[in-house]
Amino acid sequence: MADLGLIQVYTGNGKGKTTASMGLAFRSCGHGFKVCMIQFMKDNTEYGEFKASQYLPGFELIQVGRNDFVNLENPEEIDKKLATQGWELAKSIILSGEYDVVILDEINVAIACKLINVNTVVSFLTEDCKSLDKKPEIILTGRYAPKEIIDIAHLVTEMQEIRHNFSNGIESRQGIEF
Repeated sequence: MADLGLIQVYTGNGKGKTTASMGLAFRSCGHGFKVCMIQFMKDNTEYGEFKASQYLPGFELIQVGRNDFVNLENPEEIDKKLATQGWELAKSIILSGEYDVVILDEINVAIACKLINVNTVVSFLTEDCKSLDKKPEIILTGRYAPKEIIDIAHLVTEMQEIRHNFSNGIESRQGIEF
């Protein structure tokens, strides 16, 4: 099996961060890897990736949030509580050695709006995971990736928006944006 254990970041204002991580999950599962995706600040079983997850052997998707938009400037206590619980779950999944790839979807946004402390995440990924016998590939997605996360990553991709259909009044489309 390939050498795993790198940290990847997909960030930026353009569309495609979650989609890119799902492509990586699809590819990984095709090679027999076990993948766990934890979606922070999301709780919607109507998302296409949630529906499809049951058909992809070796792939598990867990949503930790609520089906409501989080006020990024002033998040509610419930959002902080759910993000904290999600982070604790993510740490236990990473440490379990059960998965080859762990995707922390939208964790960059959760960090940016202070639902999760960036130093806690960096310390865990750089120190607590250091001695793992089987360290998974870890993918962090979402806008606003902080410098501290970018600095520890082995791969960083920034999605840049050049044009978006939303600016022409085209709403989110099932199967394309969600």
